[in-house]
Formats: sequence, structure tokens, C-alpha cells
Amino acid sequence: MGDTRSYMMRAIDLARRAEGYTSPNPMVGCVIVKDGRIIGEGFHARPGGAHAEVAALREAGEEAKGASAYVTLEPCNHTGRTGPCTEALMKAGIAHVVYAVADPNPLAAGGAKRLREAGIRVESGLCEPEARELARFWLHRQRTGLPYVIAKYAASLDGRIATKTGDSKWITSDAARLRAHDLRHAADAILVGAETVLKDDPSLTARPALPAGRKDASHPVRVILDSRGRVPVDAKVFRSTTPGKAMVISTGAMPMLKVKALENRGVEVIRLKPAANGRPALSDVLKLLASKGFLSVMVEGGGTVLGAFFDEGLVDEVWAFIAPVIIGGGKPAINGTGGEKIADAFRLAAPVTEHHDGTLLIRGRIAREKQEAACSQVS
Repeated sequence: MGDTRSYMMRAIDLARRAEGYTSPNPMVGCVIVKDGRIIGEGFHARPGGAHAEVAALREAGEEAKGASAYVTLEPCNHTGRTGPCTEALMKAGIAHVVYAVADPNPLAAGGAKRLREAGIRVESGLCEPEARELARFWLHRQRTGLPYVIAKYAASLDGRIATKTGDSKWITSDAARLRAHDLRHAADAILVGAETVLKDDPSLTARPALPAGRKDASHPVRVILDSRGRVPVDAKVFRSTTPGKAMVISTGAMPMLKVKALENRGVEVIRLKPAANGRPALSDVLKLLASKGFLSVMVEGGGTVLGAFFDEGLVDEVWAFIAPVIIGGGKPAINGTGGEKIADAFRLAAPVTEHHDGTLLIRGRIAREKQEAACSQVS
């Protein structure tokens, strides 16, 4: 009959093919199995496109009658851009549905109940930790209403991101920087402060290491926090030849001439009410990005911006690339106020380590509760 876990893990692998393309929807995969043989596979490729169950049922065809469906997320029970997956499964004659994670969205939940009412055997929880990891951006948004925030930085052994003169290229290895582009590809937005753009003039795009069959590169929206309009209009992030979209979040302190100049380049400029420090409150920034459908934000610097996100408790996950070099002096990776005691320090739940040609990557979720720390491994 085959290993049921292997079927669900296959569905998870299928779902990952759409990483970076599904927001504001979650990544979902589905496998249809009959007599121990996979007869249909599918995944949700883009918003408005077929859901994973429908794509898998199309491949299975008439053989789907009496088969089992393995789905990473509870089948939806509502009509949005597409019809309910519950109806598609029932119409195809599916006899057995196994899903990994229950759907917390009140608009779409209830799929399991609907299937059971139709006489279909339903099971849940198979490979749930792995499926939750897959859908962590979307699940976080459902729970909090805010995008999932990943703090990423590349530093020396002594925690520096640049020398005292600002030189920072390159601290980490080529392989490590390529790995960082995997995260850029997965994130909806990459956020930096004005200082980073002024000093490094980065493009903030993702290298298009695309899945097979993809012709379009998934680039995160480039979000620059620039309260006073200091970043020049001809910076790389704003050039028409740089793929993807750029957004500047500012305040009323940015001159209107600068606003118009950026808008003429196709840059979206949004001015928010400043907090006491003269900058937009980061909570307001995240609410704004959530309103635009973003599920995830990769905060890449600099040290002041990263420190502010940590100080406000807004970081959900960390990707720290540590190079085997010691700079001495220089600029710290994370500024901010920080805690007064070691007990106040942020800790990673079940951190994972990777080695990339001499550079060590340490990544993991922020542990906020003992219960979360026990089940939050990044895999």
C-alpha cells in the first residue's frame, strides 16, 4: 500500500515548487493515491490558479474514484477566486482524505466536516510539523494579521557587518550569499533602511535560480524606510532596469518634489505618521505591508533597523550568516537597546546550522514560549 508519510512528504515537496509565487495564499500540495500507486499530483502555483486538489484530480482523471487524497492543508470549503475543493473531491468520488494542517481561516474552514458529512473518511495531522513549517508565513498571518518577519544578516565572528570605514564586501562566501538569495526568493518583501541604500547601493533582487519550467523570476518587493527622503532617485533599487517593484515608506518630512520624482520612476511612496523618534512605527509598517497582501518580510539591515525590529519584539525568525573572520571595531550587526539581563535575550527554538564554503548559517524561529520552542524547528 505504500508509506502514507511518504505520500504527504511528496505533497509537501510539490507545494514548495511554488515558493515565492502564491502570496497572499499558502503553498499547498496534493497527491492522489490508489492501490498503493500515485495517480495524480498537484500544487497551488499562483493566486487565482487551480488549488492543489483540483490540479491533482485533473491528472488522476476518472481513476480518482475510490482513491485517497493527501493534502498539506485542510481542503477549503468556500468559493473565492475558485470553487470549494471539498466539492471537487466529492464530485471526483474520492473515498479518503488525509490532511496535515487544519485551515484556521474562518472563511475557508470546515472542509473536513463537509467531507465527513458526504461519507468520505477523513484523517488529519499526518506530517503536521513539516506542513506547518511549509505554511508558517501564511499561518502567522492568519493568527496575527501581520507578515512573518525574518531578520537576516551576514557578520564576522565578532558580530560586525562592516569595518569602521563601512567596507563590507564581502564578509561571507559566495556560496553563503547564494543561499541568502533562496530566502529572498521566498519572501514577499525585503526591507532595509535608508542608510543601507546610501552606503551599499544594493539592487535587493533575487538571483533567478528558478524551478524547472519557470520563466519568470520571483523578486521580493523592495521596501526602503526613508523618513526624510535621503536616498537618491538614481539609486539601483529605483532604476527601471532593476526587476521587481520598489516601495518607499516615509513621513511628511520627505519633500513633495522627492515624492514626485520617485513616483515618476514607478516607485510607490507611502508617507506614514511618524513616531516620537521621527520615523514610522514599525508596527504601522507591518500593518501597511499586511494590507497589501504580504505574508513575509525579510529584514536585511542595517544594524539600526534590525535592532529596532528586535527591540519591538517583531522578529519571528533569524538567518545569521557567520564568517570565520574577525574585524575588530567596525559596525555591529544589530544595534538597538537590547535587554538588561541575559534572561531577556532572544533565543532560537531548535536552531538549524548549515555550512556554506566556510560560512556558518544559523537559522531558526524566535522562541517566545516553552511550548513553541518544543515544536518550532525550521527544516
